[in-house]
Amino acid sequence: MSGLSLLAALKAFDATARAGSMTAAAKVLALQQPTVSAHIQRLESEYGVELFHRRGRRLELTSFGRTLLDYTRRTFSGEEDAHALLAAAKNHYVGRLVVHAIGPHNVTPVLKLFTEQFPQVNVAVGVGDSRTITEKILDYQGDVGVVLNHATHPELYGAAFRTQRLVVFANVHHPLAQRPSLSLSELHGQRFVIREEGSTTRRVFENELKERGVEVQVALEMGSRESVREAVAQGLGLGVVAETAYVPDPRLAKLNIADTRMATQVHFICRQDRRHAPLISTFLGLADAVSQRLA
Repeated sequence: MSGLSLLAALKAFDATARAGSMTAAAKVLALQQPTVSAHIQRLESEYGVELFHRRGRRLELTSFGRTLLDYTRRTFSGEEDAHALLAAAKNHYVGRLVVHAIGPHNVTPVLKLFTEQFPQVNVAVGVGDSRTITEKILDYQGDVGVVLNHATHPELYGAAFRTQRLVVFANVHHPLAQRPSLSLSELHGQRFVIREEGSTTRRVFENELKERGVEVQVALEMGSRESVREAVAQGLGLGVVAETAYVPDPRLAKLNIADTRMATQVHFICRQDRRHAPLISTFLGLADAVSQRLA
């Protein structure tokens, strides 16, 4: 297989793996579906490999296919960034930016500035926990991530955005809600509604409790901040959330815990090798501007 035909075949494989079908890949590449199928069949037959498991109309990557996809993503994401750079120079920024965030509260001010300045850019925002977002950014499944307590990784660039204190809150009729001030030790034995394992907010809270010798009862685990808030409002336990994500509600009261400064650090992240891609670097620059305004 010549260099050019190999490159075309790898592009067909990469597009199929990301799109999930040869038909969808053909649309992305502006090719006919049989052409995409032929490219992949040539790869498999010439190199004696199996790239996909065929499950009816559904395709699943084999273990070898997943390894090859790691290489093609690195190759073709650079090509896409080069195209984006040229398009930016010619058309004053067009394209698509994919952002994954832990929630709307920190990313929204940056999105507002970005979409005002670059209305031609299509922005897609996904929501998840910090661990999942980090994995997506590393796997080229997004451009920018907004996470808590960013862990150092050689393939990631991270920029601190803001520090946000954690607050404990309760139903207004809870006995602790009537207290003007509390110590952390007074939470001992209390029932809590808390985020699922993997939540950075939960980890910071539990570490603080452990260091101080305070034990609480996890009454419920919920998969989102909104679920935690509603459960607390219904009187099912106390809750903990970042202050920026606390939504006032007549059914809720923030507890004043005077002897703790629990906090998380918000970071904007991207892959090191994509840090200077035009849309990504511009978005990060606007995040820095917002960060300085909030400081």
